[in-house]
Amino acid sequence: MSDIPQWCAANDLYRRLEPSSRLLLQQAMPTGAGKGDVLFRPGDPVQGFILLLSGHVGVYLTGQGGRDILLYDIKRGQTCIQTTLGLMGGDAYSAEAICESDCALALLPRPLFGELLDSSPVFRQYVFGAFSERMQTMMHLLEQVAFVRIEARLAAALLERAEGGAVHATHHDLATVIGTAREVVSRRLLALSKRGIVHLDRGVVTITDFDALRELSETV
Repeated sequence: MSDIPQWCAANDLYRRLEPSSRLLLQQAMPTGAGKGDVLFRPGDPVQGFILLLSGHVGVYLTGQGGRDILLYDIKRGQTCIQTTLGLMGGDAYSAEAICESDCALALLPRPLFGELLDSSPVFRQYVFGAFSERMQTMMHLLEQVAFVRIEARLAAALLERAEGGAVHATHHDLATVIGTAREVVSRRLLALSKRGIVHLDRGVVTITDFDALRELSETV
């Protein structure tokens, strides 16, 4: 037991793997990244499979006009669909991954990823199960952007992120989350403020009428 790397002993995937596959996973390279660090950018080659051991990573897509949209979050035990696509299809990254907090990661180089995928049914189930879950997330995002009104998306985002009735986020942050422009979010927040649903301060949105905001989040 003492020969097992500490990060492996604490990893849920490692504990589920077959004994021979555990030995393979021990070859992964643990590393760390600080809040604000960029893990990959569009055009970067995919070097290996990333296991997020702790922390929070946001994966963003940037349009030609410079506007960002949050594609998905990665938290402990979750995987990155961009990485999986790159390893299996050979494509470079098309999005940007930014550490939203200090992170601990383990990198499985491409040959190690391929060996585990070929030899371990548990690892295959983990990879394809996570891939399916991420695809569902992407489909939900597409549905939201295409069919749900901006006011409803903004209301839902505020409710989801509220801590003690307050959302600590800039208008740009909220625009990135719901897939619109900062100016649009600013106008919608001002309208909500005039209706007494929220109170606006610099970098903070305080919810003053939760019932009205919930009703708005359910409109289509």
